[in-house]
Order: sequence, then C-alpha cells, then structure tokens
Amino acid sequence: MDAQSYNAALADLRAVRDNIKKTRAALTKLEAERDKQIAQLATYDKAKAERIAPAAGLSLAEVVDRAPTLAPQSLATDTTPSPQPAAVAEPVTAPQPCVPQPTPSDTPAGEMARPDQLHVAEPPVAQPARDDEPRALPSIPDGEAGDAWFTHTKNLASTRPNFVQQTRSTVFLDTDTGVLVHRNQTHHLDLGSRTAAEILTAVFHVLPEGAERIYITAGDPWHRDVGRYPYLRDAVAAWLNAPTPGWRTDTGRGRDRMAGHFVHARNPVARYMRDDESSHVEIRSMGEWFDLDGDDPATARDAFVLLWQALRRHWDDAVLMGSPSQTGRDLWTRTIPARGQHAEGFPVLSEELRGLLHATAGQGRNELIVPPRVQERLPQLVEYDRTFAYAKHTWKSPVGTPRRITGQTFAAWSEKEQTRALYGCGHWHIRVTVPDTWDHVGLLPAPAPGDRAWHYPATPGTTFTTWAGGPEVHTALSNPLTPWKIEVLDGILWDDGKPLDDWAKKLKEAWANLTAQAHFQQDAQQARAAHLASRAVRSILLYGIGSFAQRPRMVTGTTPRNAERDVPPEAEIVGFDDELITWQKPTGFSRDPNAHPEWAAAIWSGARAALLTQRHRADDTYAGALHAAPGTVIAFRTDALYLTQPQTWPHHHEPGDYLLKGHLTGPLTAPANEEELLTLRDAGRNALAQTQKGA
Repeated sequence: MDAQSYNAALADLRAVRDNIKKTRAALTKLEAERDKQIAQLATYDKAKAERIAPAAGLSLAEVVDRAPTLAPQSLATDTTPSPQPAAVAEPVTAPQPCVPQPTPSDTPAGEMARPDQLHVAEPPVAQPARDDEPRALPSIPDGEAGDAWFTHTKNLASTRPNFVQQTRSTVFLDTDTGVLVHRNQTHHLDLGSRTAAEILTAVFHVLPEGAERIYITAGDPWHRDVGRYPYLRDAVAAWLNAPTPGWRTDTGRGRDRMAGHFVHARNPVARYMRDDESSHVEIRSMGEWFDLDGDDPATARDAFVLLWQALRRHWDDAVLMGSPSQTGRDLWTRTIPARGQHAEGFPVLSEELRGLLHATAGQGRNELIVPPRVQERLPQLVEYDRTFAYAKHTWKSPVGTPRRITGQTFAAWSEKEQTRALYGCGHWHIRVTVPDTWDHVGLLPAPAPGDRAWHYPATPGTTFTTWAGGPEVHTALSNPLTPWKIEVLDGILWDDGKPLDDWAKKLKEAWANLTAQAHFQQDAQQARAAHLASRAVRSILLYGIGSFAQRPRMVTGTTPRNAERDVPPEAEIVGFDDELITWQKPTGFSRDPNAHPEWAAAIWSGARAALLTQRHRADDTYAGALHAAPGTVIAFRTDALYLTQPQTWPHHHEPGDYLLKGHLTGPLTAPANEEELLTLRDAGRNALAQTQKGA
C-alpha cells in the first residue's frame, strides 16, 4: 500500500465511522420509542409481560425491567437465587417443534495455617441485591432439609458402555473456495450463496452415497447475512432455520440423542435429515476442534487421521465423534473399570448438589487489573501460558457419597484433620477477609453483579462470602506472602479417587506423541497436521472436562410471528425476523449418567490455584502470579498470565508448565478493557515470534 491508497483508505474509514454514528443514533431513537410503547401498554389493566415480550423482541426480564408493574407476583416476591448454568458444556437446541437433548496441583509454598486462623461463623442471611450489587450465592439449607442433599440420584450412574460407537463418513469443506476433501479425493463445488440447502445439494451431488458429517474449514457460511442482523447469533439462527427443500431438522436416531440445531455465534451445529429419513447429516465448524490459520481442507483431514491413529494406540474402539466434548466423554466411559472398585460405575450426585455446584463453582479466572492498581505506562507486556493446563489437575477427583462438614464440625477438628480436609476433595462455603497488609492480587473468587460473573477482591480489609474449592482455600491460607483469614460456614467433602487419571494419562501420551511428530516431521504439511491434531487432543480433554459439568438443558424453538402468543411464557426471545420468533428456555437437568460437576469444579479450582502458585519439585522452585512482584500482574485469562516483567520459571514441555507466549517491549499504555489487552497480546506474540525467528 502506498501513501495515496493509505490516505484514501483513511477517508473511507472515516465515512464508515460517520455511518456507524448515524445508525447508532437511529437505533437509539427506535429503542427509546419501543420503551415508550412498552410503558404505554403497561397502563392497560390486563397487560401481560409474556404477551409484550415477543412483540418487543425482548425477554420477560427485559420487559419487566422497563415496566416493573408487569412483574408476575412470583417474580416480585421470590428473591431466592437460582443455580446458574456451567460455562463449558454444549447446550442443545431444536427448532419448532421443540426437541430437548442432553448435551490438584503440587503443594503451594508455606506451611498450613494455625487453627486460630480458621474460624466458624453462622451462614449469612441472603438479602435482595440491587443491580449493581454482587449476586447472592445459594447455601445448603439447615438441618434435615440440607442433609437430604448429600446423596446420589437414584438409578443413575456412569457405566462402561457395552457397544462400539459407529463411525460417520466425514468430509471437509472450504466454503470460500468450494474445495471439498473426502478421503483421498478432492472436489470443487459451486456453493452459490452458501445456504445450508445449497451446501447439502452440492455435497450430495458429487458424493451420491452422501456424507454424515460436513466440517466447514473456512468461510463461516452462517455469517453470510450478518449485516442484516444486530447480533451474530441472530444471523446464525436465520441461516440454520432457512428452508432446506427435501430436508428437515433432524430429530435423532438410534443411540444418538443429538437432535435439532445448536445455535452458537461462532461454532453452530446444523442437523438435517431427508424428508424420507434415508440420510442424516451434520454441518459443523472445524473451530470446535482447533483454530485453522489458512490451512486447506486436506490438512484438516490429515490432522483428523493422525488424531484417530494417536487415540487408537490407547483405545481399540476409539471413534471421533462430532465434537471434542462428545469424544472426550465417550473415551472416558471406556476407561471405567470392568471389574474391581467402581466396576458398577460412578453414581451421579443429587440434583440439589449439582445445582449448587453450577451456581458456585466457576471455571477459568478472567481478570484485567487496571490503574491505579498497576502503572498507567507499562515497561513491557509479557505473556505466560500454562501448557495443557487442565491435564495437570486430573490426578485426583472426588468420589463416593459426599459428606456435609458444618462450620461447627470443622472448628472441632484438630489442625491435622483440618489440613487433611483442605488437601482433600472439597467445596467450601466461607467468609473471607483480605489481610490489612495485602498488596498483591486477589486469591479467592467472589460473586459479582451479573450471571456467572466473578471477581477477585484484593483491597485490604475487604470481607466477602463465597464458595471455593479446597486448592484455592488452602492457597489462601498457606500462600507465600500473608495468610488470609478464612471463616468456614459449611462444606462438602468427598473421598479422594482417580476416576479421570487413566483417561487423562492416555490423552497426555497422545498429546506428547503428536507434539513430537509436529517438531520432528520433515514434511511441512504433515508437521502442521500433527500440530493441529495435538491441539485437538487438548480440546478433547478441556471440553470433556467441561461436559462433566452438565449445565441445565436449554431448548431453542421457533414460533411464527403471527402466533406470538404461543411463545412459552418462561422463554427468552433470542432472535426474530419477518416470519419467525426464535426463543429458548431452560428445562432443568436431564438424567445424564455422565454428569459429574464435582470433577469439573475440582479441576477448575486446582487450575485457578496454580495460576497463583505452583511448585516445580524437580527444579526446587515455584511459579505463578504470587511469585511475581506486586503491581506487575496485568491480567489473568483462564490459563495465561500477563506481567510487566519477564520471569525465569522452568518450562520442560510438561502439562502445567508456564510457556513464554508473547513479549512486547514498551513503554505501553495499560489496557483499559479486554479488546485493548487482546490487541497488545497479539502484538506481543508476533514480536516474540519475530525475535525467535531471527535467533
């Protein structure tokens, strides 16, 4: 680009900016008019929020927020917080008619706190919170009502399967170029405007025997009309629900309970079957497995072949299913012992405890620390990412019937018993006080305003009530700086077991083998395919763990615009066009035999604790945020740390090791939001890559 074209592009960009301003102003005016009409409708004596919501294209909660007089009596009086869904499992959606479907680390530095640093207190009474106040977390009821939660769901347990998964004929399609790869054959398709109907027609034209799974490697056809919709999700829903002559939405078959479309902004799943039910096919995004960076469909196919070969070394009956989470859970069930302990399976917790864990056990720590807690001008930005992090924390998991440990019981224990409990597999309801001399990052998650939102208080003297896993509580008590004050209110304690150890070891071996292939392979395409396959193994473990959390089912459906009164009253409107209203509603927990949120919660807690402090026994040293100087930690992003100073933490290419991922020299303006952080992150990764390439 020369100076003339550069200046011309700037002029075009300014025009786009001005158009955005005009469009935003028009949208604001329309929204104000909509809210005014809602207020007018609310003056009618018989006005109902469930009638107004679909007409306005809002959820019930949004309508009630604009017109409080429309709140149903049950909503106006019930302040009991409900369990929130987990962050990672794949929800299931279906168009009208609705078809529901399922979807610890090494010891930190320091000694265990003395018994006088542990306290017992009465559980706080939940009070209604304002919109700007942290949400209230649920607690276990007192007495027999709460004790009844500590059991398993009757006749529901994870057991070893007695069947072999069926393979699906799979093709890889680039919808930008029309290149289709099927086994060792390459075809060039005319996809027209890239609707689902045109993709199905083109694929089945060149492959008369058809395909059961179509992976889109590039093109994102579900975003083709994104300019017509305010949100990506709306554009995706419209693409999924567009007419497909000769096909209709799949309703499942045989053992496969997957049915309907999965509406996701980036990685949706379209499921169709012939009108005569002779063929079933899924259209999925390759992004579920790994990120492609301009790789062609043939490289994606080679990655899947290498992945399957690596898994077959450990599982004779390994089959790659549609998503990493499905594959991960299926492979895990094939490690359940056939005899001996746990041969009868792993029972599923009561629905009450599962709901509690969903509401109180978050996943990754995502936090941006801004001035004045850090400098406004940063000397540099250094990114460290924990390699294959969750694989580090699968060696021990909760098993058996959980026990309730009340605050009084915990306080009555000896120091040795308390230490053993916090080293064990537990989930604790605690009141936390930040030490008066504290000058580093926060250690424990606290509920913040908004669904599933968490923050990490670090201001000296701050007191808050929360739930946390044993690894985090132990870290707060024995961190290398200053012990925090922890008051135990209640707790859940399991026996220690290894239900995931064999599964994770096999995946780690497959990952190590593929990583080595990527490093030593002389053929560039095969080296790239091996790297992508190693990333797919990571996804299998990561999303497999997330699928154990088993979020409450969310069902999506559509209703004609002229029949908006038929939208279920408890549904949330998620999109609409001239013909259809798209909505979703929760339907509670399914009887999923592989629902084990206690396993996901324990792993997530261990991973968050390791972001703070992690011991490397072989090197006799520690790594983590607490081993960086105060004021040098800029951000946490799940498995990554962003600092203003480089560290000498060991990296031996083992799960959990901190890998230097990016390094950007300053001075730099401290990021004020996630977008600015990601911009600096990408620049730092590019800068480090150039430095390493030069070296």
